Amino acid sequence: MNRALRAATMGALLIGPVALTACSAGQVTQTATQDRDKVGPSEQVGDILLRQVLLEYPEEGAYEEGEDASLIMAIVNTGQAEDTLLSIEGEGFDEAVLTAEPTPVPPAPDAAAPEGTATPSPGATATTSPEGTGTTSPDGTATPGSPTTTAPATGTASTGVEIAVPGNSTVYLGPDDTAVELVGLSEPLTAGQGLDVTLTFADAGEVTVTARVATPEEEIERGEPFDFHHEEQETGSDSREVATGAGQGE
Repeated sequence: MNRALRAATMGALLIGPVALTACSAGQVTQTATQDRDKVGPSEQVGDILLRQVLLEYPEEGAYEEGEDASLIMAIVNTGQAEDTLLSIEGEGFDEAVLTAEPTPVPPAPDAAAPEGTATPSPGATATTSPEGTGTTSPDGTATPGSPTTTAPATGTASTGVEIAVPGNSTVYLGPDDTAVELVGLSEPLTAGQGLDVTLTFADAGEVTVTARVATPEEEIERGEPFDFHHEEQETGSDSREVATGAGQGE
């Protein structure tokens, strides 16, 4: 009889820690379900706020020297007036090239009209050239057409990037939005490594921020959850068998 009592006591002691573990941890721990923030560096200059400045994660897992990298960031204009990103420069690459127009550009041309009045510097050159030509006013009407084509070209050629950021709005740079490529990396880069980029805005001025290579966004596959209740049942049946065997032995 004493043997049966001892066996039952040992079974209870074995079940106790397992039950406590099941209550405290459950099938999935809280730390396992926590979302890690994947946020890049942020900087502000004037009314312009740069958020989540990153380089797109490369398909091969690393950038080789000489390759191009896509720049990712959100440019937030917290002011009322429109500002314009004039250039993106840095020592870790040859040049920055705008490969796709900004998605929020539709409002930008309207807001850019005032800038157009400033940019009609081409128009100014057009008005001066007719005055210079003086003889043909119709040429004046023809020449304004040509400056309008040359003006954006000179703006783009000198900087490689020219993006209008309307007031109280956000322009996103990334593969699915406005695409800016940093052409000709000067050294290999892997996840976590980065390079300094300097952005110059017409009104806000100049700001330098580190753009790091993003980490891959892959879901980690989890195994099947451990069934503690099944384990408890097996442990309980084992203890009962031990107790029964001990009783029969007596």
